[in-house]
Formats: sequence, C-alpha cells, structure tokens
Amino acid sequence: MKQHSILRAEGIVKDFPGVRAVNYVDFDLRAGEVHMLIGENGAGKSTLIKTFLGVFPPDRGHLYLNGNELYLSNTREAYTIGIAAVFQEFNLIPVLDAAKNIFLAREPRKTGTPIINEDMLYAQANELIKTLSLDIDIKTPVENLGVAQQQMVEIAKALSMDARVLILDEPTSSLTRQEIDQLFHQIDQLKSRGVGVIYISHRLEEVFQLGDRVTVLRDGQKVGTWDVSEIDMNSLISAMVGREINNLFPRDFGEPGDVMLRVENLSRANILRDINLTVRSGEIVGLVGLVGSGRTELVRAIFGADNVEEGTIELLGQVCHVRKMNPTKAVDKGMAMLPEERNKDGLALRLPLSNNIVMASLKRLFPKHFISNKKQAEVAEEYVEKLDIDCRTIDQIASSLSGGTQQKVVLSKWLASNAKVLLFDEPTRGIDVGSKVEIHGLMNELAKEGAAILMVSSELPEMLAMSDRIYVMREGRIIAELSREEATQERLLALMMGVDNAKGNKSE
Repeated sequence: MKQHSILRAEGIVKDFPGVRAVNYVDFDLRAGEVHMLIGENGAGKSTLIKTFLGVFPPDRGHLYLNGNELYLSNTREAYTIGIAAVFQEFNLIPVLDAAKNIFLAREPRKTGTPIINEDMLYAQANELIKTLSLDIDIKTPVENLGVAQQQMVEIAKALSMDARVLILDEPTSSLTRQEIDQLFHQIDQLKSRGVGVIYISHRLEEVFQLGDRVTVLRDGQKVGTWDVSEIDMNSLISAMVGREINNLFPRDFGEPGDVMLRVENLSRANILRDINLTVRSGEIVGLVGLVGSGRTELVRAIFGADNVEEGTIELLGQVCHVRKMNPTKAVDKGMAMLPEERNKDGLALRLPLSNNIVMASLKRLFPKHFISNKKQAEVAEEYVEKLDIDCRTIDQIASSLSGGTQQKVVLSKWLASNAKVLLFDEPTRGIDVGSKVEIHGLMNELAKEGAAILMVSSELPEMLAMSDRIYVMREGRIIAELSREEATQERLLALMMGVDNAKGNKSE
C-alpha cells in the first residue's frame, strides 16, 4: 500500500533572464519516504527545491501540501507550514550553543517579559535531542562541534518547527564514513515518524543505500521517477547525462618514468610523522586515509601552504628547503595544487573566469609585468575550449558557475601554468557524474603526457580505478604502500582503520 503524498508539485516552471531553469516539472513526496533528487550540475535541482521553500516562487505550475495549494513568498512561511531544508552551507551562529541555535528567534520567554526563559529553552532542546537520539551537548557552542553534529543541530532546528518535509542538500559531502552512518540512522528514524525526506546527492551509491524512489532531472526537465528497486546504476547514469557512459574511470596505465616528486622524512609536530613517498612521471599515485589521518595536511605541506619542521622535498630533480617553501615558490618550480575546498582556496569567486584561469601564470605570460587583456582572453578561450567549460562568456563571474565547472576552471588555472607535478585533493568532490568522467579523462591525459599526480580521495572506487600505486595514511604516518594489483577496497579500509585484515584485530 502506497503512502499518501504530503508534497506535490505540478508543472513547475521557473525562468531567469535568458534561461529556463525548471521546465514543467512534476514531483511528489510521500510520508515516510526518502525521495532522491539527482541530476548533473545545472539540471535544475536547486531551483526546484527553492520553489518548495518560497525562495523562488514558480512562474507557472502549482504546489500542494497535504492536498492544499501553496502560495509561498519566503522561507519563513515554508518553515511555518512544515517544509524545512538543510543546505551544505549551514545557517548557524558559531558562538551560540546548540540549544540557542535550535530555537533562534523562537526562544521561550518568561511570562509577560521579553526575557528568554533559559531553563525552559534548555529543557525543550534536551527533550528534542533525546527524541532524535542525538549525541550532542546542547550547551556546547556549535563552533566546537564537528561537521556531522552541526548538521544534526540543523536537522533538530528544522524538526523543532514540526517539519513534515525535510530537504537535505548534499548532506554527506563533508562527512566521514562513521558520520554518514549516523546520518543514515537519523534519516531512518525520521522516516519511521512519517517525515518525508527529499535527498539531493552526487554520490549515486547513496541512491541505492538510502532511497525509496529517485527522480532524475536533466536540463531543467524531469527525465523520470522510479522505485529504486526498479533501476540500476548504469540506467541511472544514462538518464542523468543523456548518453551511455561505459567507463566512469578512463585510465590508460603505462610504464612510469623518472621520479618527479620525492618526499623524505617530512615531519610537522603532532600532524605529520616521518613521511616518505615518490611520484614518477606518468603516474597517478593515490593517498588515502580517514578524515584526520593527515592526507590534506601532507599535500598542503608539500605545496608549502603549511610550515614543516623537518624533511626534504625534491621537485623535478631539485632539492627544496622545506622551511623556506611557500606556494609561490612551488608554482615557480613547476608544482600545482587542486585544493579540497575550491571555493575557499582555489578560486577568486568574485572575479571573472578569465582572471581565474591566468592567475597562476601571470609571471610566465606577462614577464614585463604588463597584463595584456587580449592575451589573457586568448589563454582563457583556449582552456574554455580545451576543457569544454560550460560558461556564457569568459567574463562570467566564477561564483555563478556550477560546481563541476568551477573545478574545471581551477584545473585550467594549473594547466595554463605548465605545472608538471600536480597535487589533487578530492578532485571530484561535490560534482556530478558527467563532470567526474571528464575530470578523470583529463587526469588520464595529463599522466599520458608525463605529468606526475598525487591524488587524495575519499572515494575508494575512484582511488582503485585511477591509481598506479596507493599510499595509506593513519595518524599522520604512511603505514602502507600498495601496488594497483595489491589494492582492494577491503584491504584499504582495514589499513585505514588500523585493523589486521586477516585476523580482524587492531594492528600495531
């Protein structure tokens, strides 16, 4: 027996200047289900859910909640009637504790006064946390909570308003495996209470782990809705991209050349311990470990973004003094770094795409320190064409681009610099499957052309398919090096977690 629809959208249309973002889309959400909403960047997912929240009133079509038509003009109205959302960027005040964030602007007051009744506030927050079976100290400032706990505060905040519809936008993008398991458990609890969950994710495996139904959008239009049990991964990917993708991980393995990056005895107090590794020409070398193992800290140290106390870095045959290393010198010596947080560390979001592409090549392109707008435009156009960057013009502001397109811009910046050693930290995080295939293809071509790539990734299938060799990190150390033939997902997980794979015991 099917559950009734609590939220229904019929023929939703949303136009912006020069583009139709959502084109006559139907969608419905049932009580107690997880309805996955997927599609490539720019498919219309975010715009559609924002019509459910009153951010963008639809230009045409109708919305219904429990059979009653909705006319929303802002998110407060949506929250009032039971529609809430948790986005990737949390809407929390860091210095306030969890309880005050949950009831922000809705705090209980002492009778007849504007004074907050803190005893009642904490009692209500504590009751809500218990109901949701959350492990959170409600008096802890949220800035001192982990990402997963902050996310749970956001969910508690939404449910404190008796939300019957909860929209989760890329909720696992920054979570560890254990935190993801905790989130999935909480979602199961919400389902059992009759809450309907709209879940947006680029991690397609989550469709099959969590979803009851799945709707695919492409170019602003609905491709279809299926019960998860009725569709497989290949069909889902084809529906998303409009073509069949036979190889998610295009990689041609060849014989590696000379060592282009050598790290010896690299150490940083309490973070990195006696790190040794090499990357050769034509290789993609993987670096895996749990969050907190030191993966990102290591690539940042190699690039000179963080200070180190000891060790040697040899780059393209030249020994670099680690205490004097910095990103400018790393770039000058032929190194590039694709950072984990592209918006924070990889892009100048308020600048045009053209400025971003030439940013790391200014010395090479303009040795006399006079920037030619014509030359800058030529270089930008070259890489827009080479990487098939989806933009209206090279003057488009970087912040207006989709996640996958932004990642291509960051990659273009480093290709334009003629870097030979590339550090890629989570190169496909938060981008759609079509863009992932393109990024993988670009990495493959770079390796074939002789570049040396050190790649950090939390996605083990990506790591296993793309890497020539894999280093495993735990607690700031490299504890294993595996060849492509030796590496399996089970073995990597066992090493990452410190478990002897054969005996099931903790390793030393």
